[in-house]
This record gives sequence, C-alpha cells and structure tokens, in this order.
Amino acid sequence: MVIKNKSTFFSGVFLAVTFFGVLALIFSPIFGDGKNGLVYSDDMFNKLSKGSSYFIPKVAKSNEKFKGTQVAMVIKLDKPEQQNAGAMKLLASAGAKVKTAKTDIQMTGDLGTLMSKVIRDADDMFNNNGAAVAKRYGIDEKEAMASWWNVLKVMDKTLKKQSKIEEAKIVSDVMKKAVEPAYNFYGVIAQQVSEKAGIMTGLLVFYVIYTMWWGFAIFYMFDGIGLTMKKAKVKKEV
Repeated sequence: MVIKNKSTFFSGVFLAVTFFGVLALIFSPIFGDGKNGLVYSDDMFNKLSKGSSYFIPKVAKSNEKFKGTQVAMVIKLDKPEQQNAGAMKLLASAGAKVKTAKTDIQMTGDLGTLMSKVIRDADDMFNNNGAAVAKRYGIDEKEAMASWWNVLKVMDKTLKKQSKIEEAKIVSDVMKKAVEPAYNFYGVIAQQVSEKAGIMTGLLVFYVIYTMWWGFAIFYMFDGIGLTMKKAKVKKEV
C-alpha cells in the first residue's frame, strides 16, 4: 500500500483507533449497576417509553359509557391450549357468562363491566403489581394478560362482524392502549422525559457525532492512499 498523503492518512488512523477505543468503553460494564453502554441506554429509553405510554385512565373514562351494554358472541381462539390457559377463568371472574362448545367459548355479558376488569388488571401490571393479578386468577400474571389479549383480539373481530363498530373500538383500545403496554413494560420503572432530558439529549448528540467520527476516519484513510471521488468529466461528442 502506497501512502500518498501521510498527514491525512494518519489522521484517519487516529480517528479509527479512537473510535474503536470508545467502542470498547461502550461495551464495558461501567455505566451503573454493571451495565454496558448499550444496555444502560436501552434500559433508560424503555423507562422513558413507559413513562409516555400510560393511556389507561383515558381508556377507562371512554369505557364508562359501555357499562350496561350487553354483548353475546362465540370466541374461537387460535389454539385450543389458549382456552385452557385461563381464558374461561378470566371471563367468568370478570362477570361474563361462559360455556364451552368443543374448542369455542360461548360468552354473554356486560361489555363495560368486562372491559373495566381488564383495565384493572392492566393497570396493576403497568404499575408492576403483577402479584395482585396472579392472586386474582390463580395463574401467572403474564399468562393472564396474554389470555386477555387473545380474547380481546377475537372479540374485536367478532364485534366488527356484528357491525358493532363503537363496541369493537373500545375493545381494540383496551387491547392496544392498556393490555399491550402493561404486558410489554411489566417490570420496567417508568420515568418522565423531563427527568432525563439532559442525558437523553447527550446520547442523541453523541450518536450523531460518533457516526460522523467513523465516516471521517474512513474518508481520511482513503484520501491518504489516493482513493478519492471526483466528478466525471463530460465526454464531448465529435
């Protein structure tokens, strides 16, 4: 390899070496509680995401008008074992009348009351009080929430087929805005963006600078050995 411009080339080498030096620090367990940089930043953004995903009170308020609304449907879960995983127990505990027919669940009940029970469970899970949910049904709390999600998914589709659009919407909202974040963020301690604004801004700025850091390292090394990009000359026709 012939180095045509030593100054530029070694500037690139210096940037490359320091880039990998910083990368080694990022993967070192020095960022609190023995975490490396990636785990620390991922954990922080998870906490911030949870802090901005608490829609349960709004969903609970929207559900109030559905109390007294009776619904009847057949719930056919995708897999037979999903029924045995607690769906029957959850629906019965929430006040619905249920009976099985082969792999299907025939259900009738008050939609608003049923959704309020799901919202209560989701709120407990969101606030990391899964023990209350587990005690309520006698099954693992995450298993209970997974069962609720499976049931609500089928209820949403069934109500749409019955042309009960408003009823389907509240079921969909409970599933997506209450059950899903409660399940996904279970065990995560919520934080507000305002609490970590400085660190978050610093990480985003560092990400931009670090990306450019490697880009300039490659650019200078290639320029040092004479590999450059130039605009092609326009060939004139004779």
